[in-house]
Amino acid sequence: MDIRILPSNIANMIAAGEVVQRPASVVKELMENAVDAGADQITVVIQDAGRTLIQVIDNGCGMSPDQAVLCFERHATSKLRTAEDLNNILTFGFRGEALASIAAVAEVSLKTRREEDEIGCQVEFADSQHLSTEEVATARGANFSVRNLFYNVPARRKFLKSDSVEFKHIVSEFIRVALTRPEVGFTLTHNGKDVYVLRPAKSLKFRIQDVLGANVANEVVDVHAETSVVTVSGYVGRPASARKALGNQYLFVNGRFFKSPYLHKAVMKAYENLLPEGVTPSYFLYLDIDPQAIDVNIHPTKTEIKFEDDSVVFQIVYACIKEALGRNSFGESIDFDREGVPDIPAFGRNFDEFRPVGEPKLGLDDSFNPFDNDGFPSVDSPFTNTFPSPVPDEMPQEIAMWGHMDSGYGAGAYVAQRDDYGKLFEDKLAPGRSVLVVQGKYVLTTSKGGLMVVNVNRAVERILHDRFMDAMSRNAHVTQTALFPVTVQVGVENMCLFEEHSQLLASLGFDIAPFGVDTIVVNGVPEGYSAEAGKVQTMIGDLLLILAEDHNALPEMMIANMAAKFARLGSLSSDQLTNPAEAQRLIENLFASENPEYTSSGRRIVSIIPIEDIDKKF
Repeated sequence: MDIRILPSNIANMIAAGEVVQRPASVVKELMENAVDAGADQITVVIQDAGRTLIQVIDNGCGMSPDQAVLCFERHATSKLRTAEDLNNILTFGFRGEALASIAAVAEVSLKTRREEDEIGCQVEFADSQHLSTEEVATARGANFSVRNLFYNVPARRKFLKSDSVEFKHIVSEFIRVALTRPEVGFTLTHNGKDVYVLRPAKSLKFRIQDVLGANVANEVVDVHAETSVVTVSGYVGRPASARKALGNQYLFVNGRFFKSPYLHKAVMKAYENLLPEGVTPSYFLYLDIDPQAIDVNIHPTKTEIKFEDDSVVFQIVYACIKEALGRNSFGESIDFDREGVPDIPAFGRNFDEFRPVGEPKLGLDDSFNPFDNDGFPSVDSPFTNTFPSPVPDEMPQEIAMWGHMDSGYGAGAYVAQRDDYGKLFEDKLAPGRSVLVVQGKYVLTTSKGGLMVVNVNRAVERILHDRFMDAMSRNAHVTQTALFPVTVQVGVENMCLFEEHSQLLASLGFDIAPFGVDTIVVNGVPEGYSAEAGKVQTMIGDLLLILAEDHNALPEMMIANMAAKFARLGSLSSDQLTNPAEAQRLIENLFASENPEYTSSGRRIVSIIPIEDIDKKF
């Protein structure tokens, strides 16, 4: 076996596999180079989500003709001179791999001029080969144009995602760099349309407002702590503003964005007992630390950081966020300054003088039996109504035994599909059954075998799924118009998702239109969804998670998958049942389904509690 040194173009293409993963990687590298060059105005021009063109223009220091050619060589950098410099890195770039990797998988043109030069130069590269150098008139700074990304790597180009997905990644990288340098102006243009025009900001909070909107900026509180190990500053979101969708979680160290699941846990621990399950707060945390105490040379993307003592950093981040939340009355805080505070008497055993005159009494009807048909309130009662019974009078023994299997009911556990699922509803429904709505979550009715319990949310999910499948197959939707249109700020990076999936959303019954560069207006929702403003805003956040997914399955599978997700979303956002009449309509719609026992994801909707199990309770 012969061992040989790889040609430079192949070595660069290998390096590009890690450095240039998608168009957003190019945007990141070129913007960071512009910041390192001392630019105070950076313009990013994108065409076709980066497939056709990525152009980054800056007014930085520029380069000489020789430097303009040399910068495309592997390991060519102006940031390092000696090995000791690796321990004091404060710039974005230092590895000298980015430009060489980009030139290996794209056609690159660079126009540049230094302040002291009367005329600039233009260099052309493709497939790691230097094609030409010529003098041109150009402004001070650098102008990189990257065309036909992955033109010589068909597999990589083929597996790029849709334009909306790729552009969303570009916007994410743009925002990360923009948040590191509030004093620098940034512009982002896509297909001839200005997406961001950011002027130099007076403070970080103004930059957050310009980038993410006033809604985000107004829902954060400041964080600041100075220690001998690290200085922590920035902002964290109020607990009430936490959302299911991730996206406004940023960590920076010495002006560099990085990802750290470990420090994310520190943030979430500080919010312990303040957030409902499944939501994440916004945070913008900036760590200033001795560069010798961290290692940024972990991965070519430079988004991984190793700390000398990460446990200490963890505790400091946790403590300063906890203090900020307590200071703003969002969490527990300890006040040791008791001077001037009036004493409040502590109640001991003898506090009869503070006891109410009379204690309230509860009156119970001992003769009421909810499982006796005659024991239900009359039809005239506002708490009851009648509907045809969903079960036959003669229930097979195996169905009756089914109730014993549901020990985990309500816990969200998945169950196996039964072959005989339709037997429960084979016979005609018997009239005269009463229903009872329990806390808006369950519908109870009697059957000959015992007590039937219907999970309301899962029933809605089943109904919506069938309705969505029918709407997508026939292109016939029913839209529930909102009483007042609801505006929701979704961010610039997500606007393209609604544009790309506009036909799908319309076929399901959503009436959503753009309202500015980062806001949508919801005029209507599918029938079965809640049109309440608060629920609509929550629903849009969940909807973004669905639309942002990459669907590579077959069309039939994709349709079924999307219908299941939209149905689940609708069941969570639906209005709570308030009376038996609504319960009756729900049950009738459920029984019209081909499979009323299970949701599309296999979760049980209906359970039978045998009368024998009820007797054992007494």
